[in-house]
Amino acid sequence: MKKLPELLAPGGTLDGFKTAVLYGADAIYAGLPGFSMRARAKIDVEGVKQGIEFAHNHGKKVYLAFNLFAHDTDFENMPRVAEVINYLKPDALIVADAGVMTWVHEHFPDMPIHVSTQANICSAASVKFWQKAGASLCVLAREVSHKEFCTIRHECPDMKLEIFVHGAMCMAYSGRCLLSNYITGRPSNRGACAQLCRWKYDVILREVESGLEMPIDEDEHGAYILNSKDLCLMPRLAEVLESEPDSLKIEGRNRSEYYVGSVVRAYRNAIDAWARDPEHFNPDEFMADLSVLESRGYTTAFFDGPLPDTAHDYKTTKSDSAYHAAGVVMGVDDKNITFELRNEIKAGDEITFILPGNDKFSIKLDKIINAKNGEFLPKMSAGQGNSLLIPCDIIPQEYLSQIQKYVLAYKHKQLDKI
Repeated sequence: MKKLPELLAPGGTLDGFKTAVLYGADAIYAGLPGFSMRARAKIDVEGVKQGIEFAHNHGKKVYLAFNLFAHDTDFENMPRVAEVINYLKPDALIVADAGVMTWVHEHFPDMPIHVSTQANICSAASVKFWQKAGASLCVLAREVSHKEFCTIRHECPDMKLEIFVHGAMCMAYSGRCLLSNYITGRPSNRGACAQLCRWKYDVILREVESGLEMPIDEDEHGAYILNSKDLCLMPRLAEVLESEPDSLKIEGRNRSEYYVGSVVRAYRNAIDAWARDPEHFNPDEFMADLSVLESRGYTTAFFDGPLPDTAHDYKTTKSDSAYHAAGVVMGVDDKNITFELRNEIKAGDEITFILPGNDKFSIKLDKIINAKNGEFLPKMSAGQGNSLLIPCDIIPQEYLSQIQKYVLAYKHKQLDKI
């Protein structure tokens, strides 16, 4: 049997870290403000430390994104960066800048280095360059087609290769858009992108000499002219796995734990199903789990070569899913599950619990019980930690025991010791 690739998931928050681990990721990547493309990271040093301990206790690896493009002023802060790296003890550093890579070699000679997608690696020649420079893995650019990947794999058999399989796409070249920096002062290649590509635009014809402005009529596509759909390679996963990448990456450090858990779960189950019986692998059932998530629609992007016109949604940036994240289980006792809301819930709504592994089940909430005071309500909105109680007696026992196990895992360092 062919070696299966590592499933790499985002750890944008401590909850995201734990969710990714419990739902089947083999490794987690995380970033810190000033270290990476995520200048506005939602997790701090202590959160990453706890996430790394949780992952290591479950036999998973953690890679720290250090993929900023460094200016001279950034190198003045490197002594502090070194202290943080020594404190966190990640399994590898993700680097994009040649100067930063040199610094890592000098100060952490035994640290594995993964070259970030921001380095825009699109050829075997580039992979060989970074391999000679001391990298242990290259993250290929999203613009690399499957045919090109197969060529790179053939010409670089002893180099680890990583590809993106799911997540947001940038309308520019892998995060090189300057719109955000130009209009809002928030640099896209430092993780502060305002996502101006998702905005609706009016196209104006301006006559320079007179200053006269005249709107150009929109066609049936509307005016979301820069809005890319989200990447999803689940429909082509069998071909991906056959080509033997070393790591499959899921984008989403700014996504919710619900999103991370659902996507990781779908790809974990799909990879394992392909490994058991590749000849009869059918991605449809796993695609169904991804279709309920909020997204901008899906595209296989550059998989078959040039980007097709179906890769953009010119009509809207709204999610095309009829489903919303209901909430997250925060606690459970002998009588009730405490359920923190992420969207409004009304009496009579049906919610589906997505559990690690293959299990999921649905229940109907005949009543809404306020977790703070036990009051019965017709509906409850999300926000400010609003939670409701779900009586345990309406949960099938086999699922209730799983919920109890995984809630305990969130509160402890290791699932196997509970």
